[in-house]
Amino acid sequence: MGRGLTCVPLEPPPDQGAGGALRARVQPRPGVSWKEEAWRRCPPGPGAKGALPRCQLQEPSLYTIKAVFILDNDGHRLLAKYYDDTFPSMKEQMAFEKNVFNKTSRTDSEIAFFGGMTIVYKSSIDLFLYVVGSSHENELMLMSVLTCLFESLNHVLRKNLEKRWLLENMDGAFLVLDEIVDGGVILESDPQQVIQKVNFRADDGGLTEQSVAQVLQSAKEQIKWSLLK
Repeated sequence: MGRGLTCVPLEPPPDQGAGGALRARVQPRPGVSWKEEAWRRCPPGPGAKGALPRCQLQEPSLYTIKAVFILDNDGHRLLAKYYDDTFPSMKEQMAFEKNVFNKTSRTDSEIAFFGGMTIVYKSSIDLFLYVVGSSHENELMLMSVLTCLFESLNHVLRKNLEKRWLLENMDGAFLVLDEIVDGGVILESDPQQVIQKVNFRADDGGLTEQSVAQVLQSAKEQIKWSLLK
């Protein structure tokens, strides 16, 4: 399911040469040589007749997630966090969300490729949850984040993952999201761990009423800036 192979300029390491670099990165189909597979998956540019394809696996990055947002069944934003400057303004973000919703709201698929990005999504009653990554991102990784978000919110909302209950528990929803993704970096993909991290201080008696209020106030500030920036 993952689509990690991306064509990018590459100077092969001096101890491998072009052939060694490609063999290390391209796994051909049965009965097809590594060179034929490399040309098929990553053809050379113009004027490169006779040259080897110059491709490699996309370098791994911690910054996996571009955005996470939740829309209602009319395509209106309920919760959103963007982690890079692909859509720097509120207007651009809203237009992107509308286009994504129009493309995905009437399909049974869970993955879409739109605007050079990979989008995984899931619906629940009157909600649509989306996780956005770059075009080369592994769909399984994005799906693990989406599943974690879905199951964590389902637990926090007592299995009532719908618009009414989400709006009444928005503070908790932002806390859940922040335990899963921080600045585009995936922190956790196990919903049980997320739930424990959200609740462990209160369970252990480690939070005073004042500190609980501070945590919730911080979440409210995040909601405000998410809606107004």
